Amino acid sequence: MAVGVFDLFSIGIGPSSSHTVGPMRAAAVFAGELKDSGALERVVSLRVDLYGSLAATGRGHGTMTAVLLGMEGYHPEEILPEEVEERLASIAETGTLNLGGAVDPESGVALPYGEADMILHPLTILPRHTNGMKFSVSDADGNVLHEATFFSVGGGFIVREGEEDAAQKELEESKKELPLPFRTAAELMGRCSSKGLGISDIMFINERASRTEEEIREGLLHIYSVMEECVETSLKREGVLPGGLKVRRRAPDWHERLLKETKGQDPDYRDPKYWQEWVNLIALAVNEENASGGRVVTAPTNGAAGIIPAVLYYALHFAPGMDKATQQDRDETIVKFLLAAGAVGVLYKEQASISGAEVGCQGEVGSASSMAAAGLAEVMGGSPGQVENAAEIAMEHNLGLTCDPIGGLVQIPCIERNAIAAAKAINAAKMALWGDGTHRVSLDEVIVTMRETGKDMSSKYKETAMGGLAVNVVEC
Repeated sequence: MAVGVFDLFSIGIGPSSSHTVGPMRAAAVFAGELKDSGALERVVSLRVDLYGSLAATGRGHGTMTAVLLGMEGYHPEEILPEEVEERLASIAETGTLNLGGAVDPESGVALPYGEADMILHPLTILPRHTNGMKFSVSDADGNVLHEATFFSVGGGFIVREGEEDAAQKELEESKKELPLPFRTAAELMGRCSSKGLGISDIMFINERASRTEEEIREGLLHIYSVMEECVETSLKREGVLPGGLKVRRRAPDWHERLLKETKGQDPDYRDPKYWQEWVNLIALAVNEENASGGRVVTAPTNGAAGIIPAVLYYALHFAPGMDKATQQDRDETIVKFLLAAGAVGVLYKEQASISGAEVGCQGEVGSASSMAAAGLAEVMGGSPGQVENAAEIAMEHNLGLTCDPIGGLVQIPCIERNAIAAAKAINAAKMALWGDGTHRVSLDEVIVTMRETGKDMSSKYKETAMGGLAVNVVEC
């Protein structure tokens, strides 16, 4: 299917869309195929091979545990954090995996599992993508019953080896069914010009090809409600983040401090002079929850999940006129923002990559910052040209951003980087809105530059924990 807003904004668990959500989704697909084929009951052994970045930083990103949960049949958009903890504790205690038993435990197969069944190949890069994984199950005689190789290509998207061409063909065919298809910003601008519509309008019309208007609005409002729940949950957590780096959670303390600044006023009041502190808070809260393995919205990835919620929070609380907005106005702002951001996300997905392991953090944080800038410019009344300019400015100043998390954990520099990128997005939107929409560098040119920069970037700066902060900062 053509990439849509609900592909770019999907609900999952932390800490990584490419290293946690994607592998869980691939393993769940594999387990489902086993059940459908009738071969599940004959399985006595499982082997998992992880390649490239999945092997290099998979332990810190929760890849191994995500695969186990996927093999049990859990899907990232459905499983809750408490279920994650319960099942992983059971697997660790019993040494047994309930293959395919997520929905109905009685229908699964109890399979002995040990770390030796998961083989890591950090220096082996499969041809399609650095995030490769191979699953294989055998019977009592050692005969392979089923095997498959998948690639986690960023944002939770997965591709099966051997089906890349078919998947691309299906994508192209499905795009023909869209009323107003576009692959480039130039095409998107052309659609806006010929129809006299805004970017969010174009995206909304295309989404109506597969959903009703009510389903689109309800779906997008639900997406934002999960973002809000993520923040609320994070603000209740104290202490340090898991993983061994002993990174202290800052969001709860910052929240308490900001609330003191509004003492004696309406509890919903947000002092405009503290707008950046609130934006920082939301970004930190989301990414601290992501680092904890909590429930987040990929936007468009987990590593960059805090940027769009933070900028949308700015739009709802600090944009001109929002202090007098009705709930209907707020809902319309949310829908319009996410549609415009999603349209820009489609451009990155179509022309480049949103995978840190493929193009560095510019593909994750850079894309999210660009999407957020577009969303903000849209809801603040920007013309299509101004919205496109906002997206271009945000990415232009994220070009070359490396992905070098310390210890392979989505914590340093990832959490603070979301807050910085959110502020960049807001500034980009404001700069674009002070212009008339005309600018020297196009969004398409910046997207292509990001893609080429990612190709040229050394692999040690692309989520392998082999360069940058990952090797220059002592972990403990």
